[in-house]
Formats: sequence, structure tokens, C-alpha cells
Amino acid sequence: MIFAAHFEEYMAEKSKKVPSSRVSRLAHLGGLAGKVASNVMISGAKQVLSGKQVSRKDLLLQPKNIHAVADKLAHMRGAAMKLGQLLSMDAGDLLPKELATLLERLRADAQPMPHKQLIALLKSNWGPNWLDKLSHIELRSFARASIGQVHEATTESGQKIALKIQYPGVANSIDSDVDNVAMLIKLSGLMPKQVALEPLMMEAKKQLLVETNYQVEGQRLVEFEEGLKPYSQFKVPQYLPEYSTDSILAMEYVTGQPLDDFKDANVELRDKIASDLILLFFIEMFELQAIQSDPNLANYSYNAQQQQLVLLDFGASRSINKALAEGYWMLLKAGLNHDRALMTKAVQQIGYFGDQIDDAYKEIVLELFFMATEPLRAQQPFNFATSDIAMRIRDKGMSLSAREGEWHTPPVDALFIHRKLAGIYLIAARLGAKVNVADLFNRFEKPTVL
Repeated sequence: MIFAAHFEEYMAEKSKKVPSSRVSRLAHLGGLAGKVASNVMISGAKQVLSGKQVSRKDLLLQPKNIHAVADKLAHMRGAAMKLGQLLSMDAGDLLPKELATLLERLRADAQPMPHKQLIALLKSNWGPNWLDKLSHIELRSFARASIGQVHEATTESGQKIALKIQYPGVANSIDSDVDNVAMLIKLSGLMPKQVALEPLMMEAKKQLLVETNYQVEGQRLVEFEEGLKPYSQFKVPQYLPEYSTDSILAMEYVTGQPLDDFKDANVELRDKIASDLILLFFIEMFELQAIQSDPNLANYSYNAQQQQLVLLDFGASRSINKALAEGYWMLLKAGLNHDRALMTKAVQQIGYFGDQIDDAYKEIVLELFFMATEPLRAQQPFNFATSDIAMRIRDKGMSLSAREGEWHTPPVDALFIHRKLAGIYLIAARLGAKVNVADLFNRFEKPTVL
């Protein structure tokens, strides 16, 4: 067994042991709440003594508090960090800028595990003879996220593989982590009263429970690889069950460059990458009825030599029932043709209109969806780089959430679908791409409910 030559570099990198028991994780959050409260009281007293006006939001969002919250949740990893990421993206455009600022930093990578904790995890999953499985492993992870970190390794037969290794204690602490972070958010007073947190919290728990079972993610890898076989422009790493457990996911190591590397590539390549991402969304919705709902830049890479978009993470995959897929097909068709009657029918089928929705509220929702489908109506390839569509959607969404007593929280599946599409739009804008969205959409027929 040969460890990587990067051992010293790994040890020099900032790392903290992941708290694994419920008690220790609760203690970390309790300590965080006390630290933030103390900072608020001290700074507030100083401002009062100096004759300045005191703002609760300004006191709460001091740089030292934002740093403390982000650092603590990144240290805990798991549900605490994941929930911050979900809220910052799923409810993103409907959150006040203050809360969005507080959550923004959680989109960065988590801190790495110390190597002793990593080795202990390998032993607990593969047994005391775990060294026999590999000829080489990089102790320094090349990717980290809220639930696990990824290491490059080589099997005894010489195959290069990627190992996603889950942080300890994540699965057993989902309920308590989500409840405690939700409590902190409520106490902050920054979440709009109209946004129903409870359904989001319940769904976050269910989603996270699925994401922490790497055997389930392995099956998703198999399903997406099979479903995308007709499309050679996509590459799904092969799942390796013989090296996988509930908390270690082994897969083929696939080479590719981060999408950010292509920001200055030639225009044809940038347009192709963005076009493939949007095509993938339509394939997932209308053929596979399953979407990978986390459109994070880190979840994709591109192999320019093979001209393939590499799909790296399927933990946040969700099945979409045909009725919902049909509703979204009608919504996009209505947006393409500016068909108000069909748009109304589609939004009702998706579940956006409750029983007691007034006409003014309904009008704002329809305007929001016509705005979101603007790329479909472009007479030429839509220029994501110069469009202000994201800003206009945000402003319209904020006006919607401000209508006290009328806010209707949409179905959770719809939030994840919107998160996916919004994330793809943002990646297309980052690449400065132009895409003929209508041409891509017109390749798909309406899913029919049996």
C-alpha cells in the first residue's frame, strides 16, 4: 500500500475533526448561538453609548457573526451545512438580502477531515484489512462538500477510481441538525413570515436521509448511465459496488476540467456546454422523469478531448412523477407560445395555486413564469451573458413574497426543479453562452399520464 506523496501538504491544510455524536453537534450549535448573541449585545451596547441608532439586522450581520456561522456549519458539515446551502439556493430569490448574505458562504467547500478520522472511517467500512483493497490512495481529497469528501485511489488491478467518503455522524444527526439550524434561522427574524419553513425542513430531512445512503446514489449512477446511453455528449462514471458501502461510494475516475476553466474558451465551445446542460434538463424532466437537483458548478466537468459533459454527483437526485412532468411541459409550451390559458392550466397542475388565491396574486405568478420562460421566445439564440432575467425574476419574486397573508409555498418538488433550471441559467451566464432553448425544447413530446 502506497500513500500519496502529498501527505505533508495534506497535513498542512486546515482540517478539523467532524463532531460525530448528536450531543457534540448540539453543543457546537449551542455555542454558536451564544457567541452570536454575545456579539450582538456587546456591539449594540457600544452603538447605544455612542449615540448611534441600533438595527437588529446590522448587529446580527456583523462580519464576525457571518464568519462564525459559516465557519461553524462548515466544521459540522452534514445536514447543518447542507440546509444552509438548500435555503440559499431553493428559496434564494425570495429571501431578504441579509439572510442570503448569511448563507452565501456555505456554498464553498467544507473543511477536510483530519487523516486519522479518514483512516478510521476506511477501517470501519472495509474492515481491519482495508489496505488490501488498494495499491494507492491520495490522503488529500480533491473535492469536498457538505456530506462527504472525494479521494483519488488505485485498485490492486491498476484501475483508477474515485472514492466519496462520508463524514462521520452525518446520517444519525439529520433530524437534530435540521431542527437546530431551523431554530437559529427563526430566531434571527430574517426569514419572511410568509415562507413556510416547516415543509422545507421536512423535505430537507427526507432528501438528506437519501443522500447519506451511498448505495442509493450508486443505483442512481446506474440508472442515469443507462438512461443517457443514447446521448454520447454525456458521461456518467461507472458505479463500482464491490468497493462501495452505505458511506463509501466508489466509481470510475473520469477526467475533465472544471466548467469555470472554459469561461474564456471559444464561443462555440461555451455555447455547446451550456446547450448540453439545458438539453440534459429536458431529458431528465421529459424522458427520465428524474433530475439531479443540485446544479452546482462542482457537480460537472467537461472533457474537451471526448467532447463530453461529465456528470459527477447524483446524491441530490429526485424522481419526478409524470403528472408533474406533464405540467412543466405545458408550462414551457405555454411560455414558448405566450398562451395564457395553457400557462394557467399548467401552473394549477403543478400546484402553485391554492384554493383561496386571489386574481392579483395569480397574475403575479403568471407574470413570473412568463418571465422565466423568456429564453424560449427568443427569435435567435438567447444571450444569457447580457440578459437581466435573473434580476427581474428576483424582483418579481420579492414582490410576491411581500404579499402578506397570500403567500402560497409551492410543492417541494417544484422548488427543486426551479433550483435546477435557475442554476443552469446561472452557469450559462457565467460561460457567456448563447443557446437556442426553443430548438432544444421542441425535441420533446409531452409526457402522458397513464
